[in-house]
Amino acid sequence: MSDWQPTACILCSINCGIEVRLGGEDERRFVKIRGDKAHPSSKGYLCQKASKLDHYQNGKDRITRPMRRRDDGSFEEIDWETAIAEIAAKLGHIRDEHGGEKIFYYGGGGQANHLPGTYAASTLTALGSVYRSNALAQEKTGEFWVQGKMFGAPVHPCFDDCEVAFFLGKNPWQSHGFPRSRFVLNEIAKDPARKMIVVDPVRTETADKADIHLQLKPGTDAWLMSALAALFVQEGWFDAAWMEEHTRDFEQLRSVLGSVPVARYCEIAGVDEAIVREAGETLRDAGSVSFMEDLGIQMNRHSTLVSYLNRLMWLLTSSFGKSGGMNVFNPISGLGVHTGKPPKFSPVNNAKIIYGLVPCNVIPEEILTDHADRYRAMIIESANPAHSLADTPKWREALAALDLVVTIDVAMTETARHSDYVLPTPTQYEKWECSFFNLEPEENTFQLRRPLLSPPQGVLGEPEIHTRLVEALGAMPHDLVESLRQTLEKDGREAFAYQLLTTVRKQPEIMNLVPVILYRTLGPTLPDDAAAAAPLWALAHFFAQRHPTSMNRAGYEGEGPILGEQLFEAIMAGASGVVFSVDDPESSWQRLGTEEKKINAAIPVLLEELAGLSKETGDRDPAYPLILSAGERRDFTANTLYRDPQWRRRDFDGALRISPQDAGRLGLSNGGHARITTHRASAEVVVEVSDRMQAGHVSLPNGQGLDNTSEDGGLERVGVAPNELTSLDQRDWLAGTPWHKWVPAKLETVQPD
Repeated sequence: MSDWQPTACILCSINCGIEVRLGGEDERRFVKIRGDKAHPSSKGYLCQKASKLDHYQNGKDRITRPMRRRDDGSFEEIDWETAIAEIAAKLGHIRDEHGGEKIFYYGGGGQANHLPGTYAASTLTALGSVYRSNALAQEKTGEFWVQGKMFGAPVHPCFDDCEVAFFLGKNPWQSHGFPRSRFVLNEIAKDPARKMIVVDPVRTETADKADIHLQLKPGTDAWLMSALAALFVQEGWFDAAWMEEHTRDFEQLRSVLGSVPVARYCEIAGVDEAIVREAGETLRDAGSVSFMEDLGIQMNRHSTLVSYLNRLMWLLTSSFGKSGGMNVFNPISGLGVHTGKPPKFSPVNNAKIIYGLVPCNVIPEEILTDHADRYRAMIIESANPAHSLADTPKWREALAALDLVVTIDVAMTETARHSDYVLPTPTQYEKWECSFFNLEPEENTFQLRRPLLSPPQGVLGEPEIHTRLVEALGAMPHDLVESLRQTLEKDGREAFAYQLLTTVRKQPEIMNLVPVILYRTLGPTLPDDAAAAAPLWALAHFFAQRHPTSMNRAGYEGEGPILGEQLFEAIMAGASGVVFSVDDPESSWQRLGTEEKKINAAIPVLLEELAGLSKETGDRDPAYPLILSAGERRDFTANTLYRDPQWRRRDFDGALRISPQDAGRLGLSNGGHARITTHRASAEVVVEVSDRMQAGHVSLPNGQGLDNTSEDGGLERVGVAPNELTSLDQRDWLAGTPWHKWVPAKLETVQPD
């Protein structure tokens, strides 16, 4: 049995450090997994889901040869030379015939799989592709837009030091969102000097530990948060001097909140006004508050407005720019694939593009049309939109309508089965990989993960795939590559850096080809076959130029190129991760990206929406009396990296959770069968009666309903795929994010087959 090897969990954005022991007959099984105490952020912490990572590494749906679809819909194996040549030719034809903007890119990483997105930018530049999206566009773009308008910078909480923790549509016991979440939650819960407030229609595991649980009706967060913010204005609980010093246009906001009917809004939300006031007083009296929102509101009605109201509470409690509050963080790289300034709107529907991402709920509509500007091809990388995005029946139809679909992935996913070509890649434990989820404001960390195993014969890493595509498309500057190789060999990295930087300044059009250029030049010189990590050298230098003081606090000495080289060498050597920046809360004020370094309190379009809440009642459609939350996180659910359902020890079928009141009304009991129907579709479900649910609210877990390879080689589906039941048209008016947590539904008892 091998020694313990450091790496990271890949099941959520926190990417806790883990150590793995390999074993089994082929020495490729994950026989033991434990937390890595040397990891600078997670410090040995681990949740129960990571212990099953062997189900990812050794999944039955793995593919190890390039696959090409035949005319009859079946697939055949082809060699890499044929695959690259044919794909490049077909993409090049679409680019030349219709324009590169008709080639759409979806993906760019996946959980903790972020280096591919760096290289994808080069391929997209070679094609002239400008439209793209990924999972962030069905979750976070409304939040990003609000944060950009108000702060002009990314902001994150500091729960380790806060006096009050406030969770809005967030259950960190299951979904994490900050390091060592369960440990931190327990620390807050047992400290009499600290408080926890949870806003959630479900009595979650986090709500069990809270001092105050605002258990509102599903989809009424906008009314509840409006009432809470209005209390601060109407009762004068905010610091007027702080507002005057640090915000702009607060009076516009004050006017709207001053007219909010607090009692009526609490009634709409279904929460006693006295409890809302208690929560407000707790926030008012706190020395510091850390806030966190999540999919419970980001995939719900009025989602962008609620993200705005959440941030208004940061201001009303004076919780920005202080220890234990909300502070600006410095990521080593931005998330997503960037190839220049993105378009502002989608070409067919004119949907708003935020953070360079087309809203996921409009993509099929941008394809299923005869509009001249429709998307005609898709490159899909480390993503599964035919399962993970709203209205999967419509997604299957859209994929079939495209001229070309290329999927780059580890497994034969639902999306891969609807593709023309499938290109197999190493797993995340067979290659050099990292995560750009570096979100901590005070002590930020980064981990470059070494491969634990060699990839099987027949697969190629994403850096090699993209570099070959760029070369096949005729976009690689071969003369520059050869010149840079010679400079690096003869004169070293400093001269190499000078030549590359000088060339990019003179030829800015090659900027997005830098990843593949570095892969072919610097990459082969890196130790232990770490060529894929070559772009991190550039990122380290860019970060050192922007944030030398933060790096000095973290222990790096000097300035300029020396600082960048130190950081890159530390990243390459730090198998368990490194601290790359240390900041104090006061620095958040200097990092605001707004005029005069003041926070913009008023966003006119959202103030208009806020004022309009008084005309709504939150009533439900009587034909669909239940509200379905599609995609609840539970003890034994995870993202679809776990394709094999055998990893789940409990809740194997992914039961529909229902309140005792609704179960009694329908004559249902644990293990019973029912049919759930939405505006989009119906599905048969197994029922779990749970007192965590309130009447009128039901939930289905995430990660279910995958077409898994059975023992006889066929396909079997366990549980319900939630997006078979969701609709494209149920989405936020501004950000286009889906209403997965607000799906009108009805339920009837059925007898099992």
